[in-house]
Amino acid sequence: MSQDVRRGLLRRHRDFRLLWCGETAGKFGASVTGVAMPLVAVSTLDAGAFEVGLLSAAAWAPWLVIGLPVGVWVDRSRRRPIMLAAAAVSFLLFAALPVAAWSGWLSTGLLLAVALLTGTAGVLFQTAYSAYLPSILEPDDQPEGNAKLHGSASAAQIAGLGSGGLIAQLAGAVNGMFANAATFLVSLLCLAGIRHREPRVTRTGHRSASLVGEVREGLRLIADDPWFRTLTLFGAASNLALMGYQSIQVVFLVRSVGLAPGPVGALIAAAGAGGVAGALAARRVGDRIGTARATLLFELGLPLFALLIPLTVPGVGVLLYVTGGFCVCAGVVAGNIIKASFQQRYCPPELLGRLTASTAFLSYGTIPLGALLGGTLGTVLGIRAAMAITTAGVPLAALILLFSPIRRTRDLPALPRPTGGSPSVADPGGEAVLPRR
Repeated sequence: MSQDVRRGLLRRHRDFRLLWCGETAGKFGASVTGVAMPLVAVSTLDAGAFEVGLLSAAAWAPWLVIGLPVGVWVDRSRRRPIMLAAAAVSFLLFAALPVAAWSGWLSTGLLLAVALLTGTAGVLFQTAYSAYLPSILEPDDQPEGNAKLHGSASAAQIAGLGSGGLIAQLAGAVNGMFANAATFLVSLLCLAGIRHREPRVTRTGHRSASLVGEVREGLRLIADDPWFRTLTLFGAASNLALMGYQSIQVVFLVRSVGLAPGPVGALIAAAGAGGVAGALAARRVGDRIGTARATLLFELGLPLFALLIPLTVPGVGVLLYVTGGFCVCAGVVAGNIIKASFQQRYCPPELLGRLTASTAFLSYGTIPLGALLGGTLGTVLGIRAAMAITTAGVPLAALILLFSPIRRTRDLPALPRPTGGSPSVADPGGEAVLPRR
């Protein structure tokens, strides 16, 4: 093993280090917003469960509206300028919220508008970022890069969630938006410092196809491939349930359990610590038992503990929320690391933007529906009943994986997907998978 490999990516790869710092800062700010925005709606604007669910839905709705064409655009463009523009827009929008509050213009409608616009910027950033990462890392470095990015994102989420509640209690929920704006400024500066420059995208005859045709190509890539199809369907079902309970968890903890904003942030942060554990365990468990088996363990076994969340009561009973949330976060982050490394190796580079956008359209597209579902159930049946229904959906969604090719193999495919000839791929149990160890 060379000295460079032993040193690790963060020490030897300057551009990755800057990307890592910028992404970590952005995740911290987004986590502050995840607590501060609902607290602004609940404590400042006296919003109900449906309004809070609608706020979460607005942040994710752009994936349904522009997710597919953005994927084609990203494949036709350089990714870094898109990321820079998206970070700049998010910085300005979040900084504008406290100013609006001081001027007396703050309203639920304004919160919804900012959530919708920053969500649009997020679609552009995330799609470009997912396609950009493989361009600055060698294939052998990508698993380590994904693990470090997901692990630091989880750590930033923990710090951001805890800070969001603390800031809301000490300085007011609206002022928490300044913290978020500052993190997007850091992200912008880090991205600007990256030296790697992507080559100009050349248009071949194949690339001159219409936008609709290229969108269709991305969707067909998922429909024709059993691995992409399984993981995308699972992502859609899982996100519906996850956002169903996460969109109303602040309302649940404040109004049903009776906690103040500070403890709410601390509890959500403690549950989010599972993400760090999942990031640390993903590669080790995948290497030991196989990436397909590890996917089942992380996405089906751990989420069973989500059933503890709606049982949360004041006092020592809050540990039920922490335990359930910790296990869910660990499973989600670990599963995402395995999936990201698989997609970056298996998908042809020229199609990665479209794959990212198409899978995000189908899987992220259920997030606003889940947020509306959680808010509606909370209004009609009560918050605790809504939490019980939506958390039960988290392990149920993983049955898609159990009854798929993933159950019949040890590892997800390691070889790139063929780009020519028949659109079908190697049989899920055939030679495309890694040899048994």
